[in-house]
Amino acid sequence: MAFDLPNDFRCPISLEIMSDPVILQSGHTFDRVSIQQWIDSGNRTCPITKLPLSETPSLIPNHALRSLISNFAHVSPKESSRPRTQQEHSQSQSQALISTLVSRSSSNASKLESLTRLVRLTKRDSSIRRKVTESGAVRAALDCVDSCNQVLQEKSLSLLLNLSLEDDNKVGLVADGVIRRIVAVLRVGSADCKAIAATLLTSLAVVEVNKATIGSYPDAISALVSLLRVGNDRERKESATALYALCSFPDNRKRVVDCGSVPILVEAADSGLERAVEVLGLLVKCRGGREEMSKVSGFVEVLVNVLRNGSLKGIQYSLFILNCLCCCSREIVDEVKREGVVEICFGFEDNESEKIRRNATILVHNLLGIPMSS
Repeated sequence: MAFDLPNDFRCPISLEIMSDPVILQSGHTFDRVSIQQWIDSGNRTCPITKLPLSETPSLIPNHALRSLISNFAHVSPKESSRPRTQQEHSQSQSQALISTLVSRSSSNASKLESLTRLVRLTKRDSSIRRKVTESGAVRAALDCVDSCNQVLQEKSLSLLLNLSLEDDNKVGLVADGVIRRIVAVLRVGSADCKAIAATLLTSLAVVEVNKATIGSYPDAISALVSLLRVGNDRERKESATALYALCSFPDNRKRVVDCGSVPILVEAADSGLERAVEVLGLLVKCRGGREEMSKVSGFVEVLVNVLRNGSLKGIQYSLFILNCLCCCSREIVDEVKREGVVEICFGFEDNESEKIRRNATILVHNLLGIPMSS
């Protein structure tokens, strides 16, 4: 009966059990009819958070919740009468694995076996990724992330990472509470789990609304910065990549700077992690980032070393950072000139990258005080 169903199954607008739950770009779930009426009435804010929505808000089906409601109410999906294809045969094989994973009576050993096989299947098959999501198995995987068993935790994170490859799942996973689990793993998980958790954040941050949600989540950014400081090579690379993805959202740049990331990123860049240079290339766009960079002793030397020995992307970002800093500080201009950057920039005149050639030309003009011709 409807009144026996959990409150989470009720639409926040109509307070009725949802028949077609969809996720708004704010991350909250509503019944499609109710939220569509809200939008059709001219509203362009989330009914819960009051945050602004786009002019044509997208409604992403919440397959996991719909399946949970259906299963709870003992409503069986209609069977298709068409002949089974090879893909459907593969999906039917995955159904037993899903059933084992979601069953409360399954042992950790059987769940681990199911997760291991589902990770292999979902890595290469989009249809099985959708099947896992629609089956309600996401909640079971999230519960496994909370497990003290590190192997079980690692496999569940790997499954969630595979599921996040589907664009429709990225907002849904955040709405289901994956960020809380990720932050906990980044703090106390094994090295492999921390690296996978950071990679999962990068995947989720492809969606713009997720960048804001992750950035504002308590300890999410600070956990990544901490991992960048103390992690192994793989952890540091994945945490820097996640920070880069998050910093493409301007509001997150100040958050990253405020976590004391700049000296850590400079040290990482000095050790050869060029992804750290790319993150600094985004942080230099905010005033706080420029101020912190100007305080780090030896930062110019690190950038000059990238100019001499780095990849094309590393060189591009280093030139951009130096241009930004030289526009703000005469002392940095003098230091950059002492490091022989003018001569290095002349060497980029014939570089294959147009961005490098242009940034090098601008930097030379900044260092020599020559106005740029229009």
